[in-house]
Amino acid sequence: MLTAEQVLAAQKANIETLFGLTTKAFEGVEKLVELNVTASKAALGEAASHTQAVLSVKDAQELLALQASLMQPLAEKTAAYSRHLYDIAQGAGAEFTKAFEGQTADAQKKFASLVDNAVKNAPAGSESAVALMKTAVATANNAYESVQKAVKQASDVAEANFKAAAATATTAAKKR
Repeated sequence: MLTAEQVLAAQKANIETLFGLTTKAFEGVEKLVELNVTASKAALGEAASHTQAVLSVKDAQELLALQASLMQPLAEKTAAYSRHLYDIAQGAGAEFTKAFEGQTADAQKKFASLVDNAVKNAPAGSESAVALMKTAVATANNAYESVQKAVKQASDVAEANFKAAAATATTAAKKR
């Protein structure tokens, strides 16, 4: 049976986790805003210099050469922006995953403790029900761990695909 102190301690821990995650979410938003402001300033400055360059063009051939010279830096900047954006999202996601895994592990330990207490205090003749309960708990824990591993593998594959796509885009832009 849970005591009032245990319930209060659990609530306090949940509130602390919530505030910690909220802080991390705001940090992620701040990083995203900072990235966008920096990218916007750079784009504005580049737009001004590109406009000046276009205005100084003397013929169509020079205009085509100018446009071609702008494509590679644009692709590289887009890839860099995407990498920064991905890193911000990955960092925030990692914090949430870490907190969730910690809370889940704690909840599993507490539930296992409750099951153990119930087993110790089970009346005689309830051994088969206790064994069934233990098996159900073990099965649920194994299923959860399998899902966690699958999500981690999928995340790793997605990250590898993102990096490969970014590298391919940058390489393709350099070849132009």
